[in-house]
Amino acid sequence: MKVICFDLDGTLTDPKTGITRSIRYALTEMTGVAPEADDLTWCIGPPLLGSFEQLLGDKNQATDALKKYRERFSEIGIFENDLYPEIADTLRTLIDRKYRLFVATSKPTVYAKRIVDHFELAGYFDDVYGSDLDGTRSDKSELLSFLMKTADVKPEHAAMVGDRRYDITGARNNHMRPIGVLYGYGSKTELIEAGAEAVCDRPTGLLSLF
Repeated sequence: MKVICFDLDGTLTDPKTGITRSIRYALTEMTGVAPEADDLTWCIGPPLLGSFEQLLGDKNQATDALKKYRERFSEIGIFENDLYPEIADTLRTLIDRKYRLFVATSKPTVYAKRIVDHFELAGYFDDVYGSDLDGTRSDKSELLSFLMKTADVKPEHAAMVGDRRYDITGARNNHMRPIGVLYGYGSKTELIEAGAEAVCDRPTGLLSLF
């Protein structure tokens, strides 16, 4: 392995507060009611437009809800976020071991870069790859394919680390090494069934794999 791609939400940072509060804000604006935060953690990881479609049962309403979500998230929710313990030390060690690191997230790039900068992680990564605001490359398989072509990464030399099945499926569809983490929002069952080669219960556990 020469290259490691990291998911952002649930892998580098814990975004629960910002994401769930912003979803609740959007749903309240749209319908007047919203589930409790703990009932929305399944929305952390996959593209949000699809999550709003499930919550509202209507594609047009989902598009409007995503706009409402971004009203709050872009100013407040983006910083209601915490860096997982051990992340910075783990990234620093991987850099010392001469790995190239990238962020690969379904979150729009404009938000992902602000979060990476906020937590002073930018120096560890060659680049941050996310989706466009119109949803382009929000699918993790499409995103990773674009990353490898753009950054000249060979799949046999690359791994994808993430907490949800979308990360594992994206890695497998691009012939990368799929690695799951258990401290985020996906279960061990979800990750193993998706095809994770290994799972780690803490960030430093990655150091034994790389």
